Amino acid sequence: MANPPRKIPYEQVSCARDRSRPVVGHLFYAAADAHLIRVGFNPGPYKEQFEKGVAPYLLSKGYKIEYKDFSDGIQVNDAVARGDIEANIMQHPVYLKAINERLGIDNVGIVQVPTPPMGLYGGKLTTLGTPAAGTVVSVPNQPSNEYRAVLVLESLGWVKIKPDSDPATFSQRNIVDNPYKIVLKEMDNAQQVRALPDVDYGLIQGNFAVSSGMSLTSALKLEAATSHFINVVTVAGKKSEGAVCQRYYRWLPLGRVQKYILSHPQYDGYLLPDYLK
Repeated sequence: MANPPRKIPYEQVSCARDRSRPVVGHLFYAAADAHLIRVGFNPGPYKEQFEKGVAPYLLSKGYKIEYKDFSDGIQVNDAVARGDIEANIMQHPVYLKAINERLGIDNVGIVQVPTPPMGLYGGKLTTLGTPAAGTVVSVPNQPSNEYRAVLVLESLGWVKIKPDSDPATFSQRNIVDNPYKIVLKEMDNAQQVRALPDVDYGLIQGNFAVSSGMSLTSALKLEAATSHFINVVTVAGKKSEGAVCQRYYRWLPLGRVQKYILSHPQYDGYLLPDYLK
């Protein structure tokens, strides 16, 4: 039975705007052509969401759209900071903060978007139960997403982590109890889906799962809904001075987004911002 999208409270994120401009225009007017919107994506469902749920409205208002595909989170954030693109849609705030610190940039998230959650998927084992000693679980090799993965294992009672663990610097050293001797095998996100038959379980980010044709509803366990790990539209910090932007529907009618997301079964199980209620 399909699970409905799960709604989480809206977490305000900042983006100033010139009140004389429509919000869309303000968010993206840095391009040489004021009506050109260049948006960057990593593998996952966000490009399709934008193309089908957002772009028709923008095109009807006279905007032109260019889609830019990137293979990793470093390049797509650097492109925003340099002004090569106006925005990206591919990351949660914890990851964004870590990349800002790594690159010395100040990109900001301006609004949340529907996000597929991290999930525990069966590999060699297809059901949950008391794990055998040495059970192998693949996890992302990036700190904040490995933290998310281990939180799922903690919710199952398989491990415990330090309560004050920082997601941005998380490592397996933060695990303080591992009674079942779970082996966490760190992998690149894109490799995890291909390697699933070689491990007992895989904790896979939702965007990589769905882009590989996996259904969120096939997960044995999904991560708990939390605003820290719902993805955001990201722009350069220099565009966020002054007043605070309101919600997504300030530049796209709420009903249009809501209708698109809730009427398409491929979004079953997604984490939804509260503004899509």
